[in-house]
Amino acid sequence: MSAVTHQPAASSAWLPVSPCAPGACLRAQARTAGPLRRAARLTGAVAVLIAGLPIALTLGRTARRGAATMLWSRLLLRALGVRLVTRRGFSFIGGSARARAVPEEDGPALLVGNHVSWLDPLVITATVACRPLAKAEVGRWPIVRTLAAGGGALFIDRDRMSALPGVVADMTAALRSGESVAAFPEGTTWCGREMGGFRPAVFQAALDAGVPVRPVALRFVEGTGDRAALSTRPSYVGDDTLLASVLRIVATRDLVAEVTLFPAVRLDRPAVYGERARRGEARAALARIAEAQVRTGLTEPEGQALAA
Repeated sequence: MSAVTHQPAASSAWLPVSPCAPGACLRAQARTAGPLRRAARLTGAVAVLIAGLPIALTLGRTARRGAATMLWSRLLLRALGVRLVTRRGFSFIGGSARARAVPEEDGPALLVGNHVSWLDPLVITATVACRPLAKAEVGRWPIVRTLAAGGGALFIDRDRMSALPGVVADMTAALRSGESVAAFPEGTTWCGREMGGFRPAVFQAALDAGVPVRPVALRFVEGTGDRAALSTRPSYVGDDTLLASVLRIVATRDLVAEVTLFPAVRLDRPAVYGERARRGEARAALARIAEAQVRTGLTEPEGQALAA
């Protein structure tokens, strides 16, 4: 019901390449889970995956899909030993005459966040009912494709720039139908200590559907109390493998996924940006604002106690 969205070191001509690599970015952990706990976590994760198959096959486009995907994602995170903490962020759009925050607005939104790990779509769908954007390769993996499609994932071929308009159209259709969509505009993963710039293309879906953009900041922390600190161990970067990443995660003690949800953002006078020549300007404005908001959610000093 979620999807792996790792960007390998060998990127296509039009995709960004993160400077992060496992050897340079992964920090040693002070405490690790014992072999029995690791085995239990792996067994539990496999059980949740298998249990999700019949659910994914029967959900289709039913109204229960969002709630079922949220529950399944939370169960899989828990099985892997990842605790979820959600926070509310504050929006400051000072000096912008183009956009305004809409903190109390309900309805569908384009969720955009920083990208650290293959866990990110799980974390997002466990927090907000939405349809994640996943790479096309996921559609070629039989079991994962069934789970991703059942959860409503939208697929993008990141090696074909010509496919982007069709993907934006699919995102727009989902948003117009009342479903939120989650995307990671950096175009690749970073280790969590830094993040890349937001590329503006996916923001066109929000403009076309007339829905707001909601920034989401993702951080992974390990440890408790005064010992809680930023963790790079869930990161999935460079030439890392999915198996190695999974084994690191199940071996990490007290791993927490922190999600900071910021108020949604809308452009003022969106009709002004209807002309083709100004559509790019509107996308870029939303991308800059969303990126700035997400960056504020990643600046919390390491070692600060976590809020339950």
